[in-house]
Amino acid sequence: METVSISNTDTTTGQRMHQIEMPTFGLGVYLMGEPGECKASVKHALEKGYRLIDTAMAYGNEDEVGEAIRESGIDRDEIFVVTKLRQPHANSHDETLERCQQSLENLGLEFMDLYLVHAPPKDIEARAPVWQGMEDCLSKGWTRSIGVSNYGAHHLDAMVSYASLMPSVNQIEISPWLQRPALRAAISGVGAVPMAYSPLARGHKVKDPELVRIAGSLGCTPAQAAIKWCIDSGSITIPKSSNLDRIEENLGSLAVDLSGTEEAFASLEESYVSGWDPTSEK
Repeated sequence: METVSISNTDTTTGQRMHQIEMPTFGLGVYLMGEPGECKASVKHALEKGYRLIDTAMAYGNEDEVGEAIRESGIDRDEIFVVTKLRQPHANSHDETLERCQQSLENLGLEFMDLYLVHAPPKDIEARAPVWQGMEDCLSKGWTRSIGVSNYGAHHLDAMVSYASLMPSVNQIEISPWLQRPALRAAISGVGAVPMAYSPLARGHKVKDPELVRIAGSLGCTPAQAAIKWCIDSGSITIPKSSNLDRIEENLGSLAVDLSGTEEAFASLEESYVSGWDPTSEK
């Protein structure tokens, strides 16, 4: 499994801090709410070679992620675990620490590998103390890296005024139909790496005729072509599926070579947002 180096950049010195390796591909577990669904999906993914699992307190399945990891028999250090601070919980420095501890208890783990603010706090005045709480979670060793999710370029710009460390990752919706070159450039500009969720636009676009044509020319499935486009764009990519066959199909995207399809993929761009998008909020 290929990895990318992520780190939190010191806003004073520009030095990369807390540098770690993160897999470029993994399993998202959003909307896996049926009892046992998430656990079975994570166990199957780990058996097949996945090493990145992305969850969140808001998903209500941190406990099943932790159970699957423990029962997998795979060394903890080989598995990269991401979870998130819920937007309604992003209110203060102290609550950020409290919720981080709750997530660790839910997961049954001593540390997480990446902790994200799930979206910019609604209260603009809370954004600085919440991020300072995230920095404290990092300094206490509860997480190996910290980042954000659903932050727009203006949110990242504002962070420079109150952050000691900039985020290592910004997880946002990215797909061939929502390519976001300007936001991806802004993310890279603060020393972070973009992380793509909903690379298949929640399944809305998998039957797109042009994507089907591209996939046919490559000898892969449309889903595999779209996922590999996200990875090749420089984004860590986490397709969600609880279908065991699709979990394996998605893994097969890593072997797809998109050479010669650049213009075809560029033509798919239509700024299509398939779900929640706080990136444009104040």
